[in-house]
Amino acid sequence: MEPQLWDVADYVIPPQGEGSFFVLTNMVVTPKQRQWRCPELPSPSTTCVDDCDCTVGHSDPRGSGIQTGLCVNYSSTLQTCEVFSWCPLELDAKLPERPLLAAAENFTVLIKNSVTYPKFKVHRRNIMPQINSSYLKRCEFNHVTDPYCPIFRLKHVVSEAGEEFQDLAVMGGVIGIIIDWSCDLDWWAGKCEPKYSFRRLDNKHPNRNAAPGYNFRFAKYYKTSAGEETRTLIKAYGIRFDVIVFGTAGKFGIVPTIVNMGAALTFLSLVPLVCDWFVLTCTTRRALYSRHKIKYLRDDDDDGDTESVSN
Repeated sequence: MEPQLWDVADYVIPPQGEGSFFVLTNMVVTPKQRQWRCPELPSPSTTCVDDCDCTVGHSDPRGSGIQTGLCVNYSSTLQTCEVFSWCPLELDAKLPERPLLAAAENFTVLIKNSVTYPKFKVHRRNIMPQINSSYLKRCEFNHVTDPYCPIFRLKHVVSEAGEEFQDLAVMGGVIGIIIDWSCDLDWWAGKCEPKYSFRRLDNKHPNRNAAPGYNFRFAKYYKTSAGEETRTLIKAYGIRFDVIVFGTAGKFGIVPTIVNMGAALTFLSLVPLVCDWFVLTCTTRRALYSRHKIKYLRDDDDDGDTESVSN
């Protein structure tokens, strides 16, 4: 009886993630896979000359399955170790040069976000109070015309991050949608509105990156009329959008103002003493400064005492 094989498409399921979403743009599809025996993909560790080069039951972490101990023909000129795996094996070296889902650039997404500053008892949503349902049906975010519209076209988001959507869609990437809630809560200048910006978060230079882009694998499983399990393996490339929210809020308060003013006045009263000490102690012309700083006055009184006065 053949063992049941579990690979990365079975036990690694990319979660949707909190504050992020994924849009599929390109893929490599391997249809009609079934658990059987087939030649391993060529590599320095899998090529062989005879059965002695293959180990029964050996599983290479970078390989595709469990070796059967046989050396079989991969092509007319090359032999590799046979493995028990999902066959035929995936060939992901030939990625489509044009994204299969190029029309994804016209997809739009509605982002709902809210922020609360409990100290000031302030709660805000990025869907502003003046926005109604009819406006949402026709608006699209634009820095100039619609800076508070929460509906974003993916092509414009990628463009604002300095990238071309069709180029990024081939191998995928990660784009950050940044929402800044920096608020001035004073009544005379009270303003608490979201400000949007966009940037690419992953390495944008694939020639200097060993694993460029963003991708993962998943599978869809079927059963034949004979009860044999088969699957279609999909290596999905796409763009992950991370929504990053940050901000600070401030409000005028009389008590902190008085405390800060008192601290400042206290500090300023020490400045003359510190300056005098430095000049009288650390400078090379401290004797000259001392003569001009301190004056001696003689008071010819009855006792003939001499009084020293410092200013």
